[in-house]
Formats: sequence, C-alpha cells, structure tokens
Amino acid sequence: MAKIRSLDLDIREYMLKLGIQGRKASRELSRASTKSKNHALLTIASSIREAADVLKTQNGLDLVAGKAKGLDAALLDRLELTDSRIEAMAEGLEQIANLSDPVGEVNNMRYLPSGIQVGQMRVPLGVIGIIYESRPNVTADAAGLCLKSGNASILRGGSEAFHSNQAIAHCIKNGLKNAGLPAEAVQVVETIDREAVGQLITMTETVDVIVPRGGKSLIERVSEEAKVPVIKHLDGICHVYIDGEADLKMAEEIAVNAKCQRYGVCNAMETLLIDSSIAKIILPILEQRYDAESVELRGCEKTLAILPTINSASIEDWDTEYLAPILSIRVVEGVDEAMDHIHKHSSNHTETIVTENYTTSSRFLAEVDSSSVMVNVSTRFADGFEYGLGAEIGISTDKIHARGPVGLNGLTSQKWIVLGTGQVRV
Repeated sequence: MAKIRSLDLDIREYMLKLGIQGRKASRELSRASTKSKNHALLTIASSIREAADVLKTQNGLDLVAGKAKGLDAALLDRLELTDSRIEAMAEGLEQIANLSDPVGEVNNMRYLPSGIQVGQMRVPLGVIGIIYESRPNVTADAAGLCLKSGNASILRGGSEAFHSNQAIAHCIKNGLKNAGLPAEAVQVVETIDREAVGQLITMTETVDVIVPRGGKSLIERVSEEAKVPVIKHLDGICHVYIDGEADLKMAEEIAVNAKCQRYGVCNAMETLLIDSSIAKIILPILEQRYDAESVELRGCEKTLAILPTINSASIEDWDTEYLAPILSIRVVEGVDEAMDHIHKHSSNHTETIVTENYTTSSRFLAEVDSSSVMVNVSTRFADGFEYGLGAEIGISTDKIHARGPVGLNGLTSQKWIVLGTGQVRV
C-alpha cells in the first residue's frame, strides 16, 4: 500500500484517521461560540498577511514544478499566488467573520391547534470533504466558510499546489490554536496520492458531504464514484446575450469584461449571442476589442457574413468550456432564439442579458434556468466574494439543497424543533 510522507500509515488508514478526527472536531465546533469562531478567522487572516513572503516562496516551488510538467497558461494562472490574491484571501476571511452566524438561527416558529410550537433551527452539516485543483486560495476560503458555519473540513488540494496548500494550512492551524478550537477542525491532506480522493468520497460514516472544485475530469470522477452526497458543477459554459434594445456602449464593455477580465475561471463568458438587428453595428467594434486582447473568435454563418476573417464555429464549440482566450459568437433572431440556444447548450452556471427593455429582461430572468441569471452586468460577478458571501466553497448547478455560489447558508441544514407544555398525542 502507498505510504503517507513521514507517517507509517497506508492511505486508507490515514484517511480513516482524518475522518474520525474530523467527526470529533465537528462536535466540538457545534458548541463553539460565534466569538471564538470569528477570533479564529481574524487570526488566520493576520497570519496569512504576515506569512505573505513564505506563501509566495512556497507557491514559487509549485509554479516551477508546474511549468516543468507543462501546465498550460490557464492552470498556471489559477495556481499563482500574487500579493493581491494573498490579500484577497485575508479579506475573504474577514468578510466571513463579519457575516451573521447562521448556526442556531430559529425561524418559522408557530403554534398549532394541539398547543405545541413547531419551527426550524439551522445547524451545521457536520464534516465536509473538499477536493480541488490548482487554486491554493480555496484552502483559505473553504476553511473559513466551514469554520464559520460550524463544520469540520478535510481539504484535499491538487498535487500542483502542494507546497502552497501546506503553507496556508500552517496559518490556519495558528488561528485555530489561538482561538482554543481543535486543530482537527481543518485538516489539509498531506499526501498527493490519488487514492486519498477515492477513500475520502466513500467515507460515509465520517464525512457528510463532498464538494469537488476543479476540472471536468475530477468532478466527473467524484460524481461517479462518490458514496457521500456531492455539491458540484461540471462546466461553466456561460452566455452573454446582447438584445436589440441594448445600450451598445454598455454591451461592448460587458462583453469584453465577461470574456477577457480573466480566462481560466468558470464564470467567464464562452458564448456571445447578439440580436441580428444590431449585429452589423456592434460586431466590428467587438472584433477590434477582442483582437487587442488576442482572443480567437469563432462564429456562426451570420457572424461570418459580418466578420469574414474569423474562424467558423463547429457544433462542438457551443458546448465547450474554453477557459482560454477563445470565444464563440452566434447571431440570433431575438430573445426567444437566444434563450433556446442557452437552454440547449448552457451548463446552467451563469447567463447575462444586456437590454434596456424591462419586459424582455423580466422574461430572461424568469425563463432562463441557470444558477445565476443577470441583467446588464458581467458574468464575472457570479462569485461568492462579489455576492457578499465573504467567499464561496464552490458553485452548485444542482437544484437540491444549494444552488449557485455556496456560502454559509449552503453549508448548513435545518432541523425541526418542537416546544410543548406537556402535550401527549391522542
């Protein structure tokens, strides 16, 4: 069996140990006060800022190894820890500390004819396993959200970010220790062996939910093999539709930002839909803007008639998440055809309409079935930090339990509580 570095345990025994420790820590966390959880979060944030140079040094080791392995530009971008991203990790933890603690909230209390009071109380899920790739900032985001929502977490980052994740884990342990909370409340897996993932997603006795964050192959594997419930999304095939009644300058800026602000993220636009009535006006302008950003354009026949020098879009392009400077463009005949395209090709992540017509925007909001639907704003805002959640543990395109960016409430459940004065059922 594969051995854990410096530990005389095989992978199965090691993961079982993490699960048992996590279950014990989750019970302690369920008793923790909001004050102690917030104290831990703020201390972790301070520790991350103080360790910025160490984090960048360890991240540098991962970047060198990633380049040697031939990781593409999008993955290297996800992997890199810059000063601004380190600061964003700290700010995210501080935002979480400032959010209301959902644990213990009681709502919908009401008296019934029998005299009993019935309501619901918000409670932690328990132990959350999070499997992710590339982005080391997920280590801090996930730890903070799980901690504030009273959940213990077992974090398994990708091998490409091993040194970065372990350095962030050290900051997290400092914060937990300082607040008097169990160190096992957040456990970062210390092996890159893929067997650890296989064990984690089947540990039904000690893990309550799995959240995979990464490429399609990872999420497909977790979804197919997991015995533990999974919160997930597979693709981020996001659309921007520019309506015939759009403010064209606004549409231009949104279309450029949604594609170019950052390529290797799930909320970047992959397909641009444009109403035929304004296509000849705005497409040449957008071609110049995208050319300045070195974005490859792939268009439908109607698009090619206006922009004859760009590439032709294939059937596969409409169903592809590029995570790269590539954009598919289709000219449509109004909002109905735009929504038909979205319903057929969307991954149900995020869609935006740019229009000045209230009736059209209302229809788009009501009829497009994605986890985030927007009007006159870039798809890049489909993010927990931008939604005021402090950070997000992932984005769910499922419809049960949690949908869209998963913040504190998405990491809790509700149980029924009943209060009485001695009633017995007859």
